[in-house]
Amino acid sequence: MGGDKHDASYYFKCMIGGALACGLTHTAICPLDVAKCKKQIDKTFSTGMIDGVKKVASQGNVTLGWAPTFVGYSLQGLGKFGFYEIFKDVYKGIVGEENAEKYKKVGWSIASGSAEIIADMLLCPWEALKLKIQLSRPGAEYPRSLTAAFAKLKAEEGNQGFYKGIVPLWSRQVPYTIVKFVAFERFVQFFYDNVFTLGKENYSKPTQLGVTFASGYLAGIFCAIVSHPADTILSLLVSKGANLEGSTGSKVGQIYRDIGFKGLWAGLFTRIIMIGTLTGLQWWIYDSFKSAVGLQTTGGGSKKA
Repeated sequence: MGGDKHDASYYFKCMIGGALACGLTHTAICPLDVAKCKKQIDKTFSTGMIDGVKKVASQGNVTLGWAPTFVGYSLQGLGKFGFYEIFKDVYKGIVGEENAEKYKKVGWSIASGSAEIIADMLLCPWEALKLKIQLSRPGAEYPRSLTAAFAKLKAEEGNQGFYKGIVPLWSRQVPYTIVKFVAFERFVQFFYDNVFTLGKENYSKPTQLGVTFASGYLAGIFCAIVSHPADTILSLLVSKGANLEGSTGSKVGQIYRDIGFKGLWAGLFTRIIMIGTLTGLQWWIYDSFKSAVGLQTTGGGSKKA
């Protein structure tokens, strides 16, 4: 298989593809996200995913928080996908081509985890706004417009209010992203090693993109399970944190004592459906964009035609 030239243009294209992949998909599933978040802070909110979405719709909240979602996850996708490609090459340069191939799973893990740390710094202020809007309660509604919500959060909590969730966000997103990228790369390799065995370059772009989507969806199931407890904590921290005393770590401890281990998994089925679909579509959009601008789809098998 031929290779793309990994220059500044390549990394820029990957960043744009990542921004489109994450921004569009997270915004599209806003109703599921609202239902999931409300279930996490109130276990009586719904009896399941469909019931939750119906309640969200009946309350006129299907697009609640869409603006910070779009901005935040576009920026996150730019950092996640773009810096993943950069860090893969950086680490390959450090250890050499042979060791990079031999220990590629380790390389995928380090590169994706490093990229996500940067990506979350870009996401965190907008995630805080999104959750403030989505989790506001009757009688204490948060402004729905992006500018008004931004001004309110800054006035009430200062600049630190935008980043008080960074540690739980890292706890959720870094394991999520490592699983997302490593599992995706492994599933792609599995498909080309065991199903589409003629060599990736011998299959059409639609077939390659089908492999991309299937690999992304399967990876997303694992992502949802690994990251869900931290996602629950983050929702509750933003929703109830102002009423709790002490450091962020102390607040997290109080939240866990209140909900227990079982409470960490509230809304998991909805999140599996949401994240599986989300991750599959993200990889499909990302690779579709790469293909459209003349780059190869991501990953491949170890066997050649």
